[in-house]
Amino acid sequence: MRLVAGTTLVYRGFMALSSELVLGPAPLVVVQIILGILLMVGLWTPVAGTLLAILEVWHLVSLTGDPWIHILLLTLGVALALLGPGGWSIDARLFGWKRVDIRDRHQQRFGGVTDSLIRE
Repeated sequence: MRLVAGTTLVYRGFMALSSELVLGPAPLVVVQIILGILLMVGLWTPVAGTLLAILEVWHLVSLTGDPWIHILLLTLGVALALLGPGGWSIDARLFGWKRVDIRDRHQQRFGGVTDSLIRE
């Protein structure tokens, strides 16, 4: 997911700088390219995903044309901000890969009693 979003941002940013694609002012296009690179390498992924979502909302509000690429990138930005970078990223190397273990509902409800004891 990071690679798809990052590659799309970098590609569209360079196309906008070469004036084949209109994406807004040049400083925002440079920010878009930087966000794409950060997402591709997995550095500061929650921050980059949040900034990507904000940037794509701005694109949806201010620019005319096909909104679907912006909706797709907005969705990917929100998902990356919530999910994090994953195991193969610089964030995972620097800060450790976070894993959330969800316990079984039966163990929580009955204080660790297993299903075999409950059935008896």
